Amino acid sequence: MKRSVPDRRNSIGGGGSRVPRSSQSGLHPDLDRVVRRHLDHAWRQPIRRHSQQAFDALRSRVESADRLVLDSGCGTGRSTLQLAERHPDALVLGIDKSEQRLGKAPAMPTNAVLLRAELADVWRLARSAGWAVHAHYLLYPNPWPKPGQLQRRWHGHPVFPELLALGGRLELRSNFELYLLEFRCALDLAGVHAAEVVSFRPEFPISPFEAKYTASGHELFRLTVQLETNA
Repeated sequence: MKRSVPDRRNSIGGGGSRVPRSSQSGLHPDLDRVVRRHLDHAWRQPIRRHSQQAFDALRSRVESADRLVLDSGCGTGRSTLQLAERHPDALVLGIDKSEQRLGKAPAMPTNAVLLRAELADVWRLARSAGWAVHAHYLLYPNPWPKPGQLQRRWHGHPVFPELLALGGRLELRSNFELYLLEFRCALDLAGVHAAEVVSFRPEFPISPFEAKYTASGHELFRLTVQLETNA
């Protein structure tokens, strides 16, 4: 499964934003072992109390919606606002663990709502509740670029099977190609067919990160996959 990737670790664009640095020159050597372990063994960590309370407070509103779109790791909620405009017939749920970031969010339209909780908790709770996800966005997740941080990347995290079980159209975007290449390989290990990782340049950026990296001249990458609901 080893694949080399172009070395863009030191590139920096006119906007002053750096591409994540990593000593990895290809897929992590432990990727196969770690992903298979998480696929074979259910994660039993208790749900955090604040995540459960936040989930319960919004559950009735979400379950009354015709369609659900998740903006996981929404930060200040500006991407949630953009996605609400793109999905006017859906309820867009922006999720972030940071109260400080969410405190900077703009006013949301009637078809969008923000939730402060841990992503891994919400995904597990949503899967357990049988939520049907129409579309799911992971826009510029923290790439945790150091080799020792593999299990902090979502594809190396024990919650990975729960993420896949939510179903819907999953879209990841990043300025760190290796993150998406590893995610695609993890999908292969899970028996999920995904399109190739592609380079793109957004005409209308969804998130502040996308706008910043585009202005800095970074090469941006996207991976999309249609997931089946396994709940």
